[in-house]
Amino acid sequence: MLRNFLASFAAVALAGCATTPLADTAPDAIGSAFLGTVSAADPRAEEAGMEMLRRGGSATDAAIAVMLALTVVEPQSSGIGGGGFIVRGTREGAIATYDGRETAPAGATPDWFLTGDGELPPFIESVRSGLSVGVPGNIALAAKAHAEHGRLEWAELFEPAIRLAREGFVINPRLNRSLADSRDRAALTSLGRELFFDETGEPRPVGHLVTNEALARTLEALAADPSRFYTGAEVGSWSGAIAEATPRAPAMTAADFAAYEAKDRAPVCGTYRAHRVCSMGPPTSGGIAVLQILAMLERFDLAALGVKSPTVWHLFVEAQRLAYADREIYLADSDFVDVPVAGLIDRGYLARRAELISPDGTLAEVDAGTPPGAMALMADGDEPEEHGTSHFAVVDADQTMVSYTSTIEGAFGSGLMVGGFYLNNELTDFSRSPEVDGRQVANRVEGGKRPRSSMSPTVVYDPQGRPLLAVGAAGGTTIPVQTARSIVGVIDFGLPLDEALGLPFIMAFDDAVLVEEGTWLVDAIPTLRALGHEQVAARPVGLKSGGVLRQGDRWISARDPRVEALVELP
Repeated sequence: MLRNFLASFAAVALAGCATTPLADTAPDAIGSAFLGTVSAADPRAEEAGMEMLRRGGSATDAAIAVMLALTVVEPQSSGIGGGGFIVRGTREGAIATYDGRETAPAGATPDWFLTGDGELPPFIESVRSGLSVGVPGNIALAAKAHAEHGRLEWAELFEPAIRLAREGFVINPRLNRSLADSRDRAALTSLGRELFFDETGEPRPVGHLVTNEALARTLEALAADPSRFYTGAEVGSWSGAIAEATPRAPAMTAADFAAYEAKDRAPVCGTYRAHRVCSMGPPTSGGIAVLQILAMLERFDLAALGVKSPTVWHLFVEAQRLAYADREIYLADSDFVDVPVAGLIDRGYLARRAELISPDGTLAEVDAGTPPGAMALMADGDEPEEHGTSHFAVVDADQTMVSYTSTIEGAFGSGLMVGGFYLNNELTDFSRSPEVDGRQVANRVEGGKRPRSSMSPTVVYDPQGRPLLAVGAAGGTTIPVQTARSIVGVIDFGLPLDEALGLPFIMAFDDAVLVEEGTWLVDAIPTLRALGHEQVAARPVGLKSGGVLRQGDRWISARDPRVEALVELP
């Protein structure tokens, strides 16, 4: 379902089912009635962003309001207890990227997750402990972005989230399902049990009204002064709760919170069929992976083959396999590891990698390449899947695009709650094994380091240099694949945004290929096997992408059609 916003103040307030015209003339002219539009995984958070745009706020203002509202209504996925990345692209083409990824405590060492005997405990033991919690970055990220690009007062951005927390929000089918599937985290603390579970221990039902006064008070304090998240009186109790849940010293301290800093990062940009594509660089691997996949596909005429051609998706998987081979070896926090960013997106390097891809067969083995500037090969670690992430996108009246991905890592993060919100388990995005076969893992734990991510907030400009698309996704290592697939859907096949986001999912996991169950791509499985993909299986997938797209003289907002029924309110 598309949610598009009418041009006038009154109509926008009343409806969300019509496109938003830029102007009555050329597509790059801005009409005075154009407010902008928002895409978010939950319509209540989406409305929080639209409220800021109606007040004359910037895309940055709206995106921050969405993040804050998601803390309330989507506690399983994102919020102030986690971190994120922002990519901002102006009408003139200026790109800024901001890193609010969580950091390991100063006392963390490469053997952070190992037992006293040097063994790895069960993964869930690491998750549901203070060992998994990184210093949250979203408030510092939001404050930094707002200081540079906000129009409204900082406190205004908190108003919708505070209302939702204090007056209550209704549990939708998606949250109810997450509570049932992840109760071992959601119900870990007494506050989590009180908010989301009944006296018998069952998840509160769809339609139940949740009020979270503790979170409302936290948000009010941060609306008055964002620095309180890192140096306020509350931090001692928050870091103390994390330390109490940490099985051994050293643990996180209030000094770790105080030392946190959101950072400006250099964007990574490339071209795809004359379109300019810009995304986030390290410590996320996602932007580089998206650019690599697209660059390796460019020598193939996908449009001529057609969107339902098995060959198209075979080529897509082969490009993804090559990109992910590089990802596993080279990508980590560039403040700690020498990441050959320029080499990994070098057109000559990617052209040579693309020559390995054949429309007639699959690569028997896929290894990392040697991009320009690469030093020694490091080892492939044992990073897990992440599932607690949300992506949202905004375009404002100036046609400035903001693409923001926020996460607490797994569903309900570590399960630990402070101040009415869940704390992340982002440190399990590090490799828990610091070495493999005697070689160091690039993404090993180190004090103050940011774990590698897959988040891929992306903006795209058309061949004339005009803002075209802000897009991204949630879903751990599937994020770059979802993002690249959506861009291919828009650019190569000219699909409407909801159809591009809803394209069937396909991805290689080592030598196995997963195809989304119940889609037309299942019919391609015999052909994929004939092309050499021997292990192909159809499985259900949980995806969550979203974006805003300019179509002619109108901007359109859409979220992944797979989640529409799950976020509808009773």
